[in-house]
Amino acid sequence: MVKNQTVTITIEDIGNDGEGIGRYEGYTLFVKGAVVGDVAKVKVLKAKKTYGYAKLEELLTASPDRVTPRCPVAGRCGGCQLQHIAYERQLAYKADKVKNCLARIGGIPMEKLEQLMEPIIGMEEPYYYRNKAQYPVGTDKEGRPVMGFYASHSHNIIECMDCAIQEPVNAVILPVIKEFMQEKKISAYEEESGKGLLRHVLTRVGFTTKEVMLCLIINGKKVPFVDELVEKVSAVVENFKDFNGTGGYLLKSFCLNVNTAKTNVILGQEIIPVYGETYITDYIGDIKYQISPLSFYQVNPKQTVKLYEKALEYAGLSGDETVWDLYCGIGTISLFLAQKAKQVYGVEIIPQAIEDAKNNARINGLTNAEFFVGAAEDVMPAKYRESGGTMKADVICVDPPRKGCEESLLDTVAAMEPERIVYVSCDPATLARDVKYLGEKGYEVKKVCPVEQFGHSFHVETVVLLSNERN
Repeated sequence: MVKNQTVTITIEDIGNDGEGIGRYEGYTLFVKGAVVGDVAKVKVLKAKKTYGYAKLEELLTASPDRVTPRCPVAGRCGGCQLQHIAYERQLAYKADKVKNCLARIGGIPMEKLEQLMEPIIGMEEPYYYRNKAQYPVGTDKEGRPVMGFYASHSHNIIECMDCAIQEPVNAVILPVIKEFMQEKKISAYEEESGKGLLRHVLTRVGFTTKEVMLCLIINGKKVPFVDELVEKVSAVVENFKDFNGTGGYLLKSFCLNVNTAKTNVILGQEIIPVYGETYITDYIGDIKYQISPLSFYQVNPKQTVKLYEKALEYAGLSGDETVWDLYCGIGTISLFLAQKAKQVYGVEIIPQAIEDAKNNARINGLTNAEFFVGAAEDVMPAKYRESGGTMKADVICVDPPRKGCEESLLDTVAAMEPERIVYVSCDPATLARDVKYLGEKGYEVKKVCPVEQFGHSFHVETVVLLSNERN
């Protein structure tokens, strides 16, 4: 197989990033935008010894699982990799992804997984579910402002102000900002030169409260005529009604985030209030949270309730337990668990997140949650050593970033001899690696439940229960 060669293949599988997989005379080709069951003519873009990457040139026979994407830029935007695949098939793919990783990397026999795994918890409506959006701002060839999302593996902005997975109120906010930029001659940031003012537009929306936050990430300290922009945005937000004709939206927070560094990092650390509060509030179940521009908060609140309820179910709390919640963020899972536990301790590396967690505990009247600043892999081993090896826990919950947990942390977790470990994962591969390591420490996987958090993407959350029969 060589570059630019054109061949006809049948798509037989889906890759980790949602790409279709087909074979030509034993040679494997990964094809973006292809669906299992497609028969397609593809052009080889990159050829390695045993596999290559190809572009879909012509669809000869469409898969029965192929659908027309709701969003017109779905194939170009890097946000939705699977919108061209029927939703039920997406869910099956994600469940299989979790199962295959646990078998292949985690070493759990497939027949055992068939018994342990619960059905994936899907979404009732897999559109307009995200409560947070970050829109890069740039200019087109005519010098006019554009905002949307980056194309896959690039920093080319695909203009999109009415995204099919974002909260729909954004579709009335962005045109106002674009018109304001043109009218007031507000410049867009240029990555190459480091010049220009407006870098990104960040929005957050409380799905329960209908409170809206607008944060402009700027290469400076102020935005000219910003009070006029506040008035215009506030007006369109208050007059907006969603697809069900429901209004009640309110611009609760308008702030600036200062980022003058020549970097790909979106947010700086300085927040300048412009209007209202520097936070909005929302609920997950009965727990109220204050959310700032810098807060980590799950982007799909309806599914987050289901995710946390599953974690709470697996924790098996009766009211007498001591629980540690590692990588606790602003205390989202911690406070959910604190409703049922005797005492919860949370650990998070970001100081502001811990301040948010303490505040969230206060506003919910929960006095049985205590929080510590630091990397979990540093804090937990240190506290265990300080205790002389006597520190114990009934339940330990971990919700690590995509890279998973450090072995030093897993060693400490096992040494604390919890009855149950609840592992909440956003990456099946590192989840499988870590449960295998915990298995070597005596902890056996008892239950597995994939949870859909990111419809139309290749990402999947998973909740796993492990226990040590020797305890």
